[in-house]
Amino acid sequence: MKYLYYPGCSLEGSAQEYNISTKAVLKALGVDLLELSDWSCCGASAATAVSPLLALALPARNLAIAETIADVSDMLVPCSACYLNLKKVEETIRREPGVLVKLNAALETENLKLSGRIRVRHLLDVLSRDIDLNRIRSLATKPLSMLRIAPYYGCQCLRPYPVFDNPEKPVSMNPLIEAAGARVHPWAMGGICCGASNLNTHPTIGISLVTALLKEAQGADAIVTVCPMCQLNLEGYQNKASEACNEAIQIAVLYLPQLLGIALGLPNTDIRLDLNLSANNAFRKKCEI
Repeated sequence: MKYLYYPGCSLEGSAQEYNISTKAVLKALGVDLLELSDWSCCGASAATAVSPLLALALPARNLAIAETIADVSDMLVPCSACYLNLKKVEETIRREPGVLVKLNAALETENLKLSGRIRVRHLLDVLSRDIDLNRIRSLATKPLSMLRIAPYYGCQCLRPYPVFDNPEKPVSMNPLIEAAGARVHPWAMGGICCGASNLNTHPTIGISLVTALLKEAQGADAIVTVCPMCQLNLEGYQNKASEACNEAIQIAVLYLPQLLGIALGLPNTDIRLDLNLSANNAFRKKCEI
């Protein structure tokens, strides 16, 4: 299996452990990644406020670069925000040919042209639908039966494009967690918003959302996610959430490939738990790391 790979800005900054563990786990599973040459920011959440066309042109540039590579048609994207922006271009030009004309006029300045050939795939989509679970089981060397994991999807990898899972009752992580040997924490919060940028713009609302999620996750050994924003909010605001509910809330928040990497016995240089603020000694001891 071979995919184009778009890491995005967060995975080269605050979410380096997501980038490193994704590459290492997919390599261990026999997946070839070809990182997109000269990729640029997808526009994140800021571009839309400046210009709707710019918000499409920025991710469209990356898709146009991807189309110059002839033998690969799927682009794997770990960051949910990047996935959403790139997927929006794919869906928009399919429904609105006039938008494609405008985008190609903008891309012409770099001698690029977009046709819509590339299929945008979230990392979770690829892991849950393309990877044989038996391969994960066969390669798993570290027993994780002592771990109870709360799968957290967030909003952007499933909304508004429910390509590979039900956004109201997502379950695509469950078989992967179980294939890694861990148990799934039963909860109904997997698709509930973490607050996203409200933690900065409307902190009272944001903290209330984070607190609700962290309280429901009590009893689990870790929350596992596939979104840098979700990971940052759930990990970085545990002290404020504790203050908000007058009880101590501490739980490890990992990226899914980090959990899979632990199960596969990959070294910490491939997992980088040292970059997780919440992967405390209690969690490490339970994993025997």
